[in-house]
Amino acid sequence: MKPRTFPRAQGLCAVLAALFSALLAAPAALARPCAQMAGMDVPASAIGLPTRGGLVSSAELVAASGTAPRSIGEHCLLNGRISPMDPAAPDIRFRLALPSHWNAKLVMFGGGGFNGSIPNIAGNVPNGLDGPAAPAHPLGRGYATVASDSGHQANALGSQDGSFALNEEAANNFGRDAVKKTRDAAVFLVKARYEVETISKAYFAGGSTGGREAIAAITRWPEDWDGAIAWYPAWNNAAALLHGLRVNRALAKAGAYPNSAQRALLHAAALQACDGLDGVADGLISNQAHCNRLFDPASATIDGRLLRCQQGGDAGEHCLSDAQITALKVMNTPTQFRFKLASGETGYPGSNVWGADLGVTTRPSPLQPIVTFLALGTAAPATPMPRNAPYIGPLVDQWVKYSVTRDAGFDSLTLDPENPGRWEGRLGELSLLLDTPVDLKAFAAKGGKLLLAHGSADILVSTRATQAYYQRLQAQMGHAAVHSFVRYYEVPGFGHAVSTDFNAGWDSLTALENWAEQGTAPQAQVVSDSAGVPGRTRPLCDYPKWPRYKGSGDINLAASFSCTEPLANARGRGAGLTKGLCGGLRAHRKPLADMPAPH
Repeated sequence: MKPRTFPRAQGLCAVLAALFSALLAAPAALARPCAQMAGMDVPASAIGLPTRGGLVSSAELVAASGTAPRSIGEHCLLNGRISPMDPAAPDIRFRLALPSHWNAKLVMFGGGGFNGSIPNIAGNVPNGLDGPAAPAHPLGRGYATVASDSGHQANALGSQDGSFALNEEAANNFGRDAVKKTRDAAVFLVKARYEVETISKAYFAGGSTGGREAIAAITRWPEDWDGAIAWYPAWNNAAALLHGLRVNRALAKAGAYPNSAQRALLHAAALQACDGLDGVADGLISNQAHCNRLFDPASATIDGRLLRCQQGGDAGEHCLSDAQITALKVMNTPTQFRFKLASGETGYPGSNVWGADLGVTTRPSPLQPIVTFLALGTAAPATPMPRNAPYIGPLVDQWVKYSVTRDAGFDSLTLDPENPGRWEGRLGELSLLLDTPVDLKAFAAKGGKLLLAHGSADILVSTRATQAYYQRLQAQMGHAAVHSFVRYYEVPGFGHAVSTDFNAGWDSLTALENWAEQGTAPQAQVVSDSAGVPGRTRPLCDYPKWPRYKGSGDINLAASFSCTEPLANARGRGAGLTKGLCGGLRAHRKPLADMPAPH
């Protein structure tokens, strides 16, 4: 006997479901004036980890302002603090924006380095699409937005200040807990202002340390989050810091630190060797994995002459010495621990040095000082550590002094990261705090979505580490299961956070909204360049695919590129690849003197 059906009832249910979804998406009506938020207590019971509660220290009604995409509506701007259990520990200071026309959703922003300051909650998600035609930033879309300093206030070293870690609670807040505490305080205040029981969707967006925080949030507290955007995430942070220490020690050796002119030579030599691997010489290395295999600075040429100085000696700005090549190869090669961290990590992959901008100070872009600051700086690592050393220099120096040895006078360059001796146990403790387990089963089960992205020319947080994270997820859950809730993209030419080769902009928030709210998985995503060739676009390819030129069409348009499997490269050296290596280079490559000035 066939079961009876009730088409009218089914239709009514569909209508009611659609109406319910519309009500959730509709802007919430204000229930509490902004002025009444000032002085409001956040009870300790509202926060899922031990605190002595929180307090809103100020509340200001901010008028609508700006032009698209930076236009924001009227909102209530709260400043607050969360009190630690240890009276000697610093507060967690946070900022929360509550729009007068709320979309029933929340975005939390992550920080950078060792944090210590509150990110701009009126700004965009990391590497979000900008420009006159871009969608509004989160606050402009009606999101409640929140961020914190992660539980300490930085000194003059800013995001490289590690002195907070002398206090155990402050160290725990930075490493893990401030994310949960800030989120819970924000949710309490959101509910108080709008008098609602639930928030429709909650997303976390961050890059670098903020990317680590995004992955930690959805791993440790999956019930709190519906989606996350994680750019260049330092998810295995303890391992990354140990690799940074190995790099510091290598660059500190006599004659090992390359100056700006030598970095420019290396960059140009890598482009001449690898730029055409994607079928066209366009100033970007898209097939980075193949470049890593074929390029060797000891045998590479630049305009027909060897990049290496004669007999390997130091000959000034026109070549690289053996000491410099050795240090650069340390950056490129993995750090292999002779012990196992308590987190399970046994090493850290090297970075994609060949083709990366290591900080060419002569580039005229206003972004270049930031690139140089985050790359190799303008001074070699030394004792005491110069403020203008590579970014990783002061960062690791502070970590070794205040987190590892807890001795402000300790010489960080004397600690061997691969064989740390008596510090092995302490490093293991720190790894449990800073390295995030690879386990997103609970997040996937609740329907969460994760967007991962990384620039292939990042030397501060290795692209290869994000690859390893993604591959471990696949090994645990299977490719199909991971593809159902994660996307990972790499951006050719993009360094850490900012780049003058290809400064990435992607409307990741809309992609996440469509996936988490409508069930529409990301398709044909495009990333835009705002600095190298402003307006240039490339397709975002599902890793391990990379963008290859189709052989015709505008080289500055994503439509002229197709996402290619790595196996196509391994099979070839056939007609297509030969054309890319030879014909493409003959058609497009110019002598160094005729190349456009570095962007």
